[in-house]
Amino acid sequence: MQESPTTRPKFRNAAPRILLLTSRYFLIGELEAACRRLGVEHLLLDFGTREMDLDEFVAAMTDAFETFRPDFVLTVNHLGVDREGVLASLLRRHGLPLASWFVDNPHLILGAYKCLHEARTALFTWDLDTVDSLRTMGFEHVFHLPLGADPTRLTPHRAAPVEAWRAPISFVGNSMLTKTLLRARAANPSEALFRAGMEVAKAFAGSSAQLAGPFMAEHFPEVRAAYTALDDPARELAFETFVTWQATLLYRLDCVSRTLPFHPLIVGDTGWQELLRTQTGWHYHPELSYYEDLPDFYPLSEINFNCTSQQMKGAVNQRVFDVPCCNGFLLTDHRRQMEALFEPETEIVCYPTPDDIPGLVERYLADPAARKAVASAARKRVLAEHTYDHRMTSLMETMRQTFG
Repeated sequence: MQESPTTRPKFRNAAPRILLLTSRYFLIGELEAACRRLGVEHLLLDFGTREMDLDEFVAAMTDAFETFRPDFVLTVNHLGVDREGVLASLLRRHGLPLASWFVDNPHLILGAYKCLHEARTALFTWDLDTVDSLRTMGFEHVFHLPLGADPTRLTPHRAAPVEAWRAPISFVGNSMLTKTLLRARAANPSEALFRAGMEVAKAFAGSSAQLAGPFMAEHFPEVRAAYTALDDPARELAFETFVTWQATLLYRLDCVSRTLPFHPLIVGDTGWQELLRTQTGWHYHPELSYYEDLPDFYPLSEINFNCTSQQMKGAVNQRVFDVPCCNGFLLTDHRRQMEALFEPETEIVCYPTPDDIPGLVERYLADPAARKAVASAARKRVLAEHTYDHRMTSLMETMRQTFG
């Protein structure tokens, strides 16, 4: 008897067959490259940014399910998953599990989706602190999966260094100014609620709370009540994101300002020119290409400075893996989950608070041997344990154990 899509056994081969959904996030490229290196059969179904009508979407997904016959579907940040629940219904009909790897705060994403629990879903989150809260939302299968690096893609491209990129200390990152304003516009709060959100963001940035929503519920219940009264899930999510991004703006501005006496090179959006317009001694450079420029850029800074987004206060971001992968020295803010990934002081140097930044910058600018030793040890650890080949291997094994 011929197997139907629903009854066909999954995970029968040594390596699973994976349907990668859409390429709108850079990480899909890393995962696709890891699949090739690991010899994993995979198909990228790329919808790009174009709109699809329902019939076209269903036809494309059904054709991929029936011709490629994947063991599971993999996406990043739920991209490619429609908010109305059509994909969840198709996955259920075909007996296919979904793996969604969140590399941004899942609570600022999932609130916009319906039928979240209809599919056989495994959520992977870069932030260990969100595992329990996602389970509380009703997701049965939630796993911690940190970010990583791809040493085959983060390779130098230039025969000679770009002298304008040399700096005693540099920071590569978004100011969050435009992003914050766009989220505020999407939330469309009253003027009073907007001002209240700005005050909440300031308090959240200075707290140890993990998520803006629960923080508001506990410390600013009147603000929480006001924005939930908007009675529009999209606007409510936008308001919570606005608070989170504004907290990041304030935190990054504070941290970066501590480096100004050391003449930093700041690479990012033009928001930095607005935020630091009254400051002197620093240099601005427009955003650089992730693949084409940063592998050459990072080694030219004596110190690569990092301050993490407030969307995660326990996890580490992409730069923690990328800088040492490119043979650069990193000074980053301390995160609780860091010690499980790197050996403090030996493989990573952290500032516990912004007040500690100037002293550590001064110390490591004066000690090139220490910088070289830390960068070398960190790169060795990344190559041994923190590549996207390691992450894909872990994800595939978890999916096999959970749904095989």
